[in-house]
Amino acid sequence: MTPARDFTDVPVLDVAGLRDGSGPRFDTAVAALGDAARNVGFAQIVGHGIDPALFDNLLEHTRAFFALPDADKQRVHIGKSSNHRGYVPPGEEVFSEGTTDTKEAFDVAIDLPADDPRYLAGHPLLGPNQWPDLPGFRDAVMSWYDAVFALSRSLLRAFAVALGEPADRFDRHVTTPPSQLRLIHYPYDPDAADRPGIGAHTDYECFTLLRPTAPGLEVLNAAGDWIDVPLIADAFVLNIGDLLEIWTNGEFVATTHRVRKVSAERYSFPLFVNVDHDTEVAPLPAFVGDGNPSKPPVIAGEHLFAQTAQSFCYLKERMARGEVTLPADAQPLSTFGRKLVPNT
Repeated sequence: MTPARDFTDVPVLDVAGLRDGSGPRFDTAVAALGDAARNVGFAQIVGHGIDPALFDNLLEHTRAFFALPDADKQRVHIGKSSNHRGYVPPGEEVFSEGTTDTKEAFDVAIDLPADDPRYLAGHPLLGPNQWPDLPGFRDAVMSWYDAVFALSRSLLRAFAVALGEPADRFDRHVTTPPSQLRLIHYPYDPDAADRPGIGAHTDYECFTLLRPTAPGLEVLNAAGDWIDVPLIADAFVLNIGDLLEIWTNGEFVATTHRVRKVSAERYSFPLFVNVDHDTEVAPLPAFVGDGNPSKPPVIAGEHLFAQTAQSFCYLKERMARGEVTLPADAQPLSTFGRKLVPNT
């Protein structure tokens, strides 16, 4: 395993060469992505080719949704769904540090029809989205989802090549994944103190593609220092999640991160890139050997649901009532990532 260095910044990578599919620019982009995944777990990517107008439209409709009266947002409360879709009010999500977040959110994923057999069978993360009665909202959100999901497929193939695997190594596991898009709103607070707006955590999936509208994201390095991720216009923040850390047996690192509480109003749009629910994620043989024992495998969807159920209040209430149970081998929150050790 490549030891992570005490990085002091997050690299900015131009991934336009990925569209070539091969050749010098492709090789350069792949090598840079692999280096960032090994040594930082984070990068900012430019040259991704997504139309800026899609983001402008998404932001316009997101602002309109969060400006609705609370009663209207509560009509699509996430607790009214059986597959974890909808509005997330402030305080609903609590991470392992026990911090209550100040944000509100709206969660969607692949929008399957209500008669899909997996949804009818009670799958906890697949099925239809909930939608507010807001003209243009659904189209704006799903147009952005489709564009970023397509980018994620290109990046997943690049990561495979960076690991010395065939480019299509992970493709077989991406048919109907529960890859979730979150629309997150951090309200303006003129009295904001220097404390987290969203608690320290890793992401539970393969990797995340994030578009924020303001600074505030911080990343924990191996020395225990929080490193700021500056806002770069039209860039995505990319970070490695738990599943790629397992698949690479720690060669790629799921880096702990948080959102610092800032006074400015902030919107954030992460797509959490996953593989199909029943995918067994186990270390690739090339990364297992003497001195580097194999990490325990997980089932992708079970890991995601277990971590989600331990951080959302409505799901913890369902567990307390016996309506929801965790997989037998569910790992506690904060199993992955670097642990925060105060500097001395």
